[in-house]
Amino acid sequence: MKPAAFLFDLDGTLIDTEALWTEAIVEWLADRGARTTVEAVAPVVFGHSWLDIQSTLHERFPSLPKTSAEDDAKTLRPYYARRAVNPASQVIPGAVSFLKKASRHAPCVIVSGSPHDDVVQAAELCGVENFVRFVLGAEDYGRGKPAPDGYLKAASMLEVDASECVVVEDSTAGVQAGRAAGMRVIGVDRNQRAPQDFAGCEWLVHDLSELDVHAVFGDAD
Repeated sequence: MKPAAFLFDLDGTLIDTEALWTEAIVEWLADRGARTTVEAVAPVVFGHSWLDIQSTLHERFPSLPKTSAEDDAKTLRPYYARRAVNPASQVIPGAVSFLKKASRHAPCVIVSGSPHDDVVQAAELCGVENFVRFVLGAEDYGRGKPAPDGYLKAASMLEVDASECVVVEDSTAGVQAGRAAGMRVIGVDRNQRAPQDFAGCEWLVHDLSELDVHAVFGDAD
């Protein structure tokens, strides 16, 4: 097929961050008197936007102070920073290479549940800022994944048909968002810590280097 656009998830797809965020949240919660485990928190984190994660955490742990998502993000960030001591090592080379090759065939966009500024910084870290048309963060669209809002917003901004877009995702929520948007989905099953459901994916790989962009999506020349 000849895609009208490639729409990439960020966390877990282009950069390996979700496990570190999960560990950071567990420690952050413990310091606020809410003890839990990585196994319990991982399903809340993987594939979901920070706004949804924060809301779910406050629902599960009503003893937490009634603070905003913005304030919680500020206090949580140092817990993550202590773990992410070498950000460059979190970049997933096969995914970055795939995006750069895909950009020869169709516009590429990053659609993430992370804050917009974080997505911009991550694109720069990956060295793909000149290969994507734009990025969308959690505050740039309505409902987070598994709702299709972010992917539909990207298609609308590109002025392309959603059915002609290819989504690249590593999580159950992300796959469901892509499918709900009427798009084809490449599933990247690389997470052993929190297994995901890739039902409905058109393609399924463990690393994007396994998928030949030029053979599958046409000759760039």
